[in-house]
Amino acid sequence: MDAPIGRFDTALPAPDALDELTDPVADAVLHWRGSVPAEQIVYVDTDPQWADTTVFVQHYGQELLERSANCVVVAGRRGGETTLAACVVLSTTRADVNGAVRRQLGARKASFAAMDVATGETGMEYGGITPIGLPDAWPVLVDSAVVDLPYVLVGSGRRRGKLLVPGKAFAELPGAVVLEGLGVA
Repeated sequence: MDAPIGRFDTALPAPDALDELTDPVADAVLHWRGSVPAEQIVYVDTDPQWADTTVFVQHYGQELLERSANCVVVAGRRGGETTLAACVVLSTTRADVNGAVRRQLGARKASFAAMDVATGETGMEYGGITPIGLPDAWPVLVDSAVVDLPYVLVGSGRRRGKLLVPGKAFAELPGAVVLEGLGVA
């Protein structure tokens, strides 16, 4: 199969690549619901040595720079309570943690979650966290620019491999909240 974006040697419908995904991501693909069929989510094999964005796009396709998204785990705090959430923004932007995220979570303070918390709570590898397969109770804040793209490259739950996901599928994830201006330059 040819990947819908980028130049990858291996591209498979995600349901055919469950062994390449972490357990929570594979489970989410296996039980996928929504207007986008799971077969339209594509797993592409990538080499972790080319994970740096500049090298990645040189190797797999320059157009991926504008069609890639990062998923980061944030922690919002108010009083003695902490709320974990995910933010999905285009890789050419950064999540507005102290503005849009803090307000959406109703938090007094918001910051990026510690690496051990992010990996421990998601069951995914650091640098490969994806919004697909996150805990259902988590808010998944998605920048509207991500939803508007035909396909978006995101992590697969591991450092090796990525997922190509139709943009509109992000709006249908459990806990998804689409926000205008979540990603800032």
